[in-house]
Amino acid sequence: MNPSVQAFYAAREFLVTHREDYDTALRDFAWPQIDEFNFALDHIDAVAADPERGAKRALWIVEGDGSEAHWTFRQMSERSNKVANWLRGHGVARGDRLVLMLGNQVELWETLLAAMKLGAVVIPATTLLHANDLRDRLDRGGARHVVVGGADAGKFDDVEGDYTRIAVPGRSSTEAPQGWLDYTDADAASAEFAPDGVTRGSDTLLLYFTSGTTAKPKLVEHTHASYPVGHLSTMYWIGLEPGDVHLNISSPGWAKHAWSNVFTPWIAESCVLVMNYAKFDAQSVLDVLDRCGVTSFCAPPTVWRMLIQADLSGLATPPRKVVGAGEPLNPEVIERIEKAWGVRIRDGFGQTETTVLIANPPGQTVKPGSMGRPVPGFTIVLIDPATGERADEGEICIDLAQRPLGLMVGYAGDEERNAEAMAGGYYHTGDVGSRDPDGYITYVGRADDVFKASDYRISPFELESVLIEHPAVAEAAIVPSPDPVRLAVPKAYITLAAGYEPTEETARAILTFARDNLAPYKRVRRLEFGELPKTISGKIRRVELRGREVEIHADAGALPAGEFTL
Repeated sequence: MNPSVQAFYAAREFLVTHREDYDTALRDFAWPQIDEFNFALDHIDAVAADPERGAKRALWIVEGDGSEAHWTFRQMSERSNKVANWLRGHGVARGDRLVLMLGNQVELWETLLAAMKLGAVVIPATTLLHANDLRDRLDRGGARHVVVGGADAGKFDDVEGDYTRIAVPGRSSTEAPQGWLDYTDADAASAEFAPDGVTRGSDTLLLYFTSGTTAKPKLVEHTHASYPVGHLSTMYWIGLEPGDVHLNISSPGWAKHAWSNVFTPWIAESCVLVMNYAKFDAQSVLDVLDRCGVTSFCAPPTVWRMLIQADLSGLATPPRKVVGAGEPLNPEVIERIEKAWGVRIRDGFGQTETTVLIANPPGQTVKPGSMGRPVPGFTIVLIDPATGERADEGEICIDLAQRPLGLMVGYAGDEERNAEAMAGGYYHTGDVGSRDPDGYITYVGRADDVFKASDYRISPFELESVLIEHPAVAEAAIVPSPDPVRLAVPKAYITLAAGYEPTEETARAILTFARDNLAPYKRVRRLEFGELPKTISGKIRRVELRGREVEIHADAGALPAGEFTL
């Protein structure tokens, strides 16, 4: 066993041993030194080779119709070997970039592991993306290969480029579309895989596109160390251990899916359980929790708010580890879950750029409304944006003097943004928090205008850029509008171009245009006409519009005058 692998296991054992001893873990934990490390080869294959550990369930997928399938660590190792050999035969080489756009299906995990074994770089993509988004990922991501579901292959019809097209046939078709390689041919490849070289911890593994406030999404770079080993911190937060069945409600293509549906549970040798459904149904989730014996459950606040509308008392054995991430949870939700299941939801905070960095780990006092305290391996400071000094309220930053392993390399190809994000010897999260005398940090809000709707991160600039393409739109401003279920939905304030009237017909035309040109999670759901408030320098005052939204939507059941919906 190479020294890096030994160090990885030693760090894992330390955090497991001190799972409920926060003070010791915080004081004595040190990130392992990672020189040569490949999560798939050095960890998953090692688990698979052990007769007892390899026979344990690694992945469990429950479909919307109630059917299910599961695979052991040994099966995942062998299946990913076949895929790796087959991909290699079709030109996928070390350092190549591959867009991976699949739903919750075994091929997603197989391809991810196979890419690790090959040393290829994965660009995760949600199936909600449109052609423009995909073109951007291919161009700026430098992708040479794509692996997509057969049903989504048509989205690439207008995406030109010299790239290998690989399709995974779906239930409705047993063959790949014409002109695409058929992923199922990998079944005939050898189950024995030999790497062509060494994987270093500093080698790039993942490139995540994430929304920002500028014209184009940021491109977050993670290595074979920063996520596969960095998520030791996330394992510590959740408290996962071998034998756990961990259900996380998250969509593929987003960092949270990698957090809790790949790295964190498999670091701990737990079973990844996923649910597929056409439409979210709280009772179905509760049924799966009960039927599958879920011991650990992670969900965004939107899901938790929906769950408390159902009968929570029906579970014979509620999960003993329950966590939430994405945004602060309402006290009512926490209280309802604790009353029904006898366990308190523990919040955690992190970003695509990081693993979890602030959280409530097992066995610690949970303060209502607080995200918790810095996890072992992260030195967190709050920086007053006005003075640049450390304070009890300010921007949440990571002290780079003790740079944590679970932090991105940076934003690929964007030195200006990197300089800004890492200014002053800190990584700046862009989020603001306050710290109490006991060290607990409470989330205050974003330092910029980015907001979340149904746990999806929304960049106003991206939506506004689409809206102003409509001939009726002279100017547009997107702000979060309060919503009882989604927390917030995107609302557009529109200044009309000359010759257009602020009628219902005009509003519907603009909303329809937005719907047709934006991914569903970015959809503009409310619209209002008027002149936009601006600063003396001509910048739109979104803060003023956000405040107005809180006022006019105080009555959740009423439609404010002048507001249009689709």
